[in-house]
Amino acid sequence: MPRSRPAAYPASRMRAAGVPPGSLDRVSLQLFDTAARELRDFTPLTPGRVGIYVCGLTTQSPPHLGHVRAFVAYDVLRRWLERGHGLTVELVRNVTDIDDKILAKGIEQGEPWYAISYRNELETRDALTTLGLLPPTYEPRATGHVPEMVELMQTLIERGHAYPAEDGSGDVYFDVQSWPAYGELTRQRIEDMAAAEDADPRGKRDPRDFALWKGAKDDEPGSASWPTPWGRGRPGWHLECSAMARKYLGDAFDIHGGGVDLRFPHHENELAQSRSAGYEFANFWVHSAWLTMGGEKMSKSLGNTMRVSELVKACRPIAVRYYLTAAHYRSTIEYHEGSLEEAEAAVERIEGFLGRALPDEHDWTAERAAAVELPADFVTSMDDDLGVSGALAAVHDEVRTGNTHLDNGEREEALASAERVMAMADVLGVNPRDPHWAGGSSGGGNDALEALDALVEERLEARASARAARDFATADAIRDQLIAAGIEVADTAGGARWSLARGGADTKEA
Repeated sequence: MPRSRPAAYPASRMRAAGVPPGSLDRVSLQLFDTAARELRDFTPLTPGRVGIYVCGLTTQSPPHLGHVRAFVAYDVLRRWLERGHGLTVELVRNVTDIDDKILAKGIEQGEPWYAISYRNELETRDALTTLGLLPPTYEPRATGHVPEMVELMQTLIERGHAYPAEDGSGDVYFDVQSWPAYGELTRQRIEDMAAAEDADPRGKRDPRDFALWKGAKDDEPGSASWPTPWGRGRPGWHLECSAMARKYLGDAFDIHGGGVDLRFPHHENELAQSRSAGYEFANFWVHSAWLTMGGEKMSKSLGNTMRVSELVKACRPIAVRYYLTAAHYRSTIEYHEGSLEEAEAAVERIEGFLGRALPDEHDWTAERAAAVELPADFVTSMDDDLGVSGALAAVHDEVRTGNTHLDNGEREEALASAERVMAMADVLGVNPRDPHWAGGSSGGGNDALEALDALVEERLEARASARAARDFATADAIRDQLIAAGIEVADTAGGARWSLARGGADTKEA
């Protein structure tokens, strides 16, 4: 009789699964494991290495902001594992490039299904690159892994956990009654579950059985099916991820991630079919929350989508990235008018300080970044289930400290603060000095900030000359002009400082 997964794996079970003894050394990071319903100390299964599988998009449409939110969360996790703990991360993010909706859209638009899928795959990849996500180690497509899926189905049938439909349709189903632990991820009982919605009821033994393989139908294009021992057809959604995760990460791997809406049925079904086939599968299940508008999940069906490709025409990509990063990955983000403006203001505060503190020739390399000691508050927050709110608070605390150093003429101390700010921002993917963000967008950028700085400095120099000549009327008039333009001026011991009134974005001394 299979048993439910325990909250944390004992050493004996890990060794039984072939895990080297040295891998049982924990790091300081804790993550919330959905299966255990609690924070657990993160333990890499293989010393120095972490395997992460993240469910990617089904490519029936372009990506919107809600889609991207989850991917940003796992990008931050990856960066922290690498920078904070010195681990080598293999991140696999799949592409579900065939399903019912993609085929239906192809028929509706009179276009090959694979052309629609590939176009949306490219737009998704471009959106994630635009927002500064590191590329996955592997990005496998479902259609490229049919042999692995057939092999997994064969194993499940041989072990008595799956069966081909008796009507000869070519469907293959997972038998949920054969696996008493079914429902362990989401703590549900089989008898309380409704019928599976992802498969035709023909040939099923139990309405709750889910499709591993969908037999070809007459109204579907021939290009959307592959031969199997049970007839031509195409993969079911859940089967794809189990097969691809095992191919690239092995029978047991560290973390399986995805949006909270994937817990059931998708991840529940992945877990059942993988474990009943004899594979340990994921050690941690990590789920990110939704991005909502008007209290509803951002989705294509509700029509409340915001395409990333359109959004970044009006707002700088780094501000969009900051917005998606700033909330804890398990907290729902409610999008409202002004959300991105608030993120832009926060980015400008960081940019302004770095602009003041760093010499133009400052060389920020990966080696130099690795040598910077991250502030303790930042480390503590990140190790506490990726506490990005506390981590960003540490970033802005350092910005304020650095500005104080500049006001006091302490250039070396300010430079050290600037490097700590950049090191922390690198982990979160929001370092304005990262070459990725160079050039900005229609929403502005470093070039725009530098141009503004040059104009403001010219006026501040004219004001300083007027004050030196005791022409206070002219000096006051220049200050009033700057205030009217949204520029605030503060006179300090180190000279005049200016900032954008909208966000208090410190820039440079005059």
